[in-house]
Amino acid sequence: MTDPGSRAPVPGVPPTALAIALVLLACAAGGFLVQRFTRPRPTLYPAPAVAAAPSAPPAAEAPPAPRSIPERVPDLALPGPDGVVHRLSEWKGRPLLINFWATWCEPCRREIPLLKTLHHEREADGLQVVGIAVDYPAAVRKYAAARAIDYPVLVGEQGGLAAVSAFGMDTVLPFSVFADPGGRVLALKVGELHRDEAEFILDRLQEVSRGRVSLPAARQAISAGIARLNAARARATPDAGR
Repeated sequence: MTDPGSRAPVPGVPPTALAIALVLLACAAGGFLVQRFTRPRPTLYPAPAVAAAPSAPPAAEAPPAPRSIPERVPDLALPGPDGVVHRLSEWKGRPLLINFWATWCEPCRREIPLLKTLHHEREADGLQVVGIAVDYPAAVRKYAAARAIDYPVLVGEQGGLAAVSAFGMDTVLPFSVFADPGGRVLALKVGELHRDEAEFILDRLQEVSRGRVSLPAARQAISAGIARLNAARARATPDAGR
């Protein structure tokens, strides 16, 4: 695989059937597509709700129904770099940050130090960071060892692509999924994860985990908060949206 780090961001985020506020954010240095997805598209911002799609007009071949972001984390099974298969359900009962990445993806690589830091800083909150690499096992083993990645990493070229699809996404990297201890998806962030975004989402996740706020209220707060952070970042770096 070649490293498309110089390409423009391509969120490629499909519509979701969830009538909730999920964060779908692609920053300027954000998503990078695997293989054939190369056409730039505008930055997407979270919406409080998604209206139902109109019924398809009568035709010989109706267009395929769009995938949707699942309400709960799918119980996927993928091998680790050592070949041992793990299921995402192994970490049920803990807040989850699931990060989709690849060794050739520049924003993915930039995220890893932050993910390692969050893994340790939020350990007292029970947070479990899990990486899912859409890449070759040998490349992941080498990179994980070189960067001393100390949170669980699952890997698989084809299995990783199936995992991306199970989360309702096209093949866009990186993206991160945040879920509560019950496995309910709280937010999905497309593009490079920044510390201020991660802290904001994880604080809301902690509130949900401790029963202080409802899941819908946390989703709405995240939707508005991430939009504000993104707007502030765009003002600070005017060229980011070009």
